[in-house]
Amino acid sequence: MISTNSTEKRLYIQIAEALLEPIKKGKLKFGQKLPPERLLAEQFNVSRPTIREAMIALEVSGIVEIRSSSGVYVIGSAARLGESVKSNIPGPFEILEARLHLEPEAAYLAAQRISMQEVHELKTMLKRMKDQEKHDLSGTLDIDRNFHLLIATASRNSTIFEMVDWLWQLRDRSKISSVFDSIVRDRGPVTIIDEHQNIVDALQRRDATGSKEAMAEHIQRVINEFSECALYDD
Repeated sequence: MISTNSTEKRLYIQIAEALLEPIKKGKLKFGQKLPPERLLAEQFNVSRPTIREAMIALEVSGIVEIRSSSGVYVIGSAARLGESVKSNIPGPFEILEARLHLEPEAAYLAAQRISMQEVHELKTMLKRMKDQEKHDLSGTLDIDRNFHLLIATASRNSTIFEMVDWLWQLRDRSKISSVFDSIVRDRGPVTIIDEHQNIVDALQRRDATGSKEAMAEHIQRVINEFSECALYDD
């Protein structure tokens, strides 16, 4: 039975473990396809993003392979989740939701307190991000993290900074989040750069409301992509 108790395992881990059962029992064998995302969401009475997190957990563990044009196929016989997945770190959707509530407020304060030197540093990071995406989009991840943490620093609120930093540490520790980041960036590098530019422009104008809105739009767009775009066709 799937539990929503906050003291239990993360919901996506419970789903991943439930999906392992037919593999363990031999009902799904090597090369066979798992049911479509839509049907699994109905079966377990959870959101499709939760099913996506579970599927990525299974793929990170080497149990299934997600084929974007086809579906999800069994490729592993061990039928157990890897230790990095069982660590019970929040999934990417939970982390993004928390960031959506916190980082726009950090940007709001930063617009009122940021120094010109920090604005210059953000512009430099943005230029590096643009240059890096021409060679290796995955190389922008560290720049992205530093970009957001600098804005949290510019809020001049140490508690907000610590909370934002902790959320990014969770993201960095989660292999599932790393896979999801790659999927999002592969689909929309230009959008990501433009959104960061909008944030910098609003901060430079010291437009607190505009900075808050630009940050919220950026994070919400990522959430929407995760919520609306299936990992594979079903």
